[in-house]
Amino acid sequence: MELWIPITLAAAFVQNVRSAMQKHLKNVMGTTGATFVRFGFGLPFALLFLAILNLGLGYRVPAVNASFIVWAVVAGIAQIAATALLVHLFSFRNFAVGTAYSRTEPAQAALFGLVFLGERVSVGTIIAIVIAVFGVMLISIARTAFSLKNLVTSLGSRTAIIGLASGTCFGIAAVAVRAASLSLDGPNPLMQASTTLVVTIAFQTVVMSFWMAMREPDEFGRIRRAWKPAVLVGLAGATASFGWFTAMTLQQAAYVKVLAQVEMLFTFASSVFVFKETITRLEIAGCALIVLGVVALVLFA
Repeated sequence: MELWIPITLAAAFVQNVRSAMQKHLKNVMGTTGATFVRFGFGLPFALLFLAILNLGLGYRVPAVNASFIVWAVVAGIAQIAATALLVHLFSFRNFAVGTAYSRTEPAQAALFGLVFLGERVSVGTIIAIVIAVFGVMLISIARTAFSLKNLVTSLGSRTAIIGLASGTCFGIAAVAVRAASLSLDGPNPLMQASTTLVVTIAFQTVVMSFWMAMREPDEFGRIRRAWKPAVLVGLAGATASFGWFTAMTLQQAAYVKVLAQVEMLFTFASSVFVFKETITRLEIAGCALIVLGVVALVLFA
């Protein structure tokens, strides 16, 4: 088994944990504050990972270059924009359609990888992308009144456009992370990923801090009062991102993003076994398609 596969699976699991904790923070602070925690409280842990690799294991820190800075900034802005668009969907009554379309991220990552990096994917990967994305979309609309026909015909709706835009930004962010990491001169994928993570998350922390200071200064007080759970969110967020960045240094972003769809399975399992929610036929079908898509990726990509 190639190394990027277990790293991606672990990152997907930790991200699911982070999302659950971040959802809890929404009870004590606003969306902006809960989003900032992911970056601001994740930065110290990102620096810790880099220090362990450098001081503990003796790996040199690669020198940054102009190309790296550009790609890191693009990745940081794209990820913030993608998250903001996704959160914005929840202000719409029919946000499920938009959320479903935001899950087209793997397909868009494949397109951007081709356009910006000249990367090509195999026929097997394209099939895996289609199967997994369709499975995720099924789960996204399973608990709503939407039908598959309505999902397709709603392509031009406002929520669908916002969802597609969110998926576009996530796709750009993934490809930019890979480009930034690969632009560094070694010494190994772990160090390249860790350096990329530190620079990107530091940039995001500065941007989010400035935004809150200008628009929502009261959030700083709410964040300070909830610092204990915020630290855990930061740890989980930084750990998951380190996994994503490492996997995307080792493998094309499109491949990683297809396998990352297993996060939906973790989320689904939590809702069933922890919160005792009922299972719909569409959700079962969606889970089966995600598994099939992942298997197709591993076997035929």
